[in-house]
Amino acid sequence: MFTGLVEETGEIVEVREGPFLRVRITAREVLSDLKVGDSVAVDGVCLTAVEVDEGGFWVELARETLRRTAPTWRVGHRPNLERALKVGGRLGGHFVTGHVDGVAEVVAIREAPGAKDYFFRPPQDLARYVAEKGSVALNGVSLTVAGLKGQDFFVTLIPHTLKVTNLGSLKVGDGVNLEVDLIARYLERLIKGE
Repeated sequence: MFTGLVEETGEIVEVREGPFLRVRITAREVLSDLKVGDSVAVDGVCLTAVEVDEGGFWVELARETLRRTAPTWRVGHRPNLERALKVGGRLGGHFVTGHVDGVAEVVAIREAPGAKDYFFRPPQDLARYVAEKGSVALNGVSLTVAGLKGQDFFVTLIPHTLKVTNLGSLKVGDGVNLEVDLIARYLERLIKGE
């Protein structure tokens, strides 16, 4: 479980193909107490640290993970990083599981007073889980949906978020990892009686 409050952006410095995609990520903050077997949200994807050293850590991605996430697993990408929530820790964002639901596409960016509005198009089957003033996680960042426009939604990013996450580098056409609100998913299942 995560909060969606990014601790830092790392950098992917090596990628190895195989039965699993092995990815090495350099970091500072998340390494302070990270050990093999710990969970780390990497752009919102809950992954297990399989090797840890003084400069970074390795993760392995299964084909299912690659199928559901944005195609950013390449050298040079700067993913958002967050360690798992500790029991008794402060929950400042919202409950983020690290189980990405799909990829949302940036369809527009507009200047807002002191901020920027980013418009996203979620996969059609996920749009129903996005509600105005509800929560989403985009590349692991806990955000409030500022508004809806048809199937699309937008979030307003303040200068701090633009500076400390990788969302500020997004361009129209880019994909981001989308995790919809967990409560909305359970509520739908309860209502359907499944």
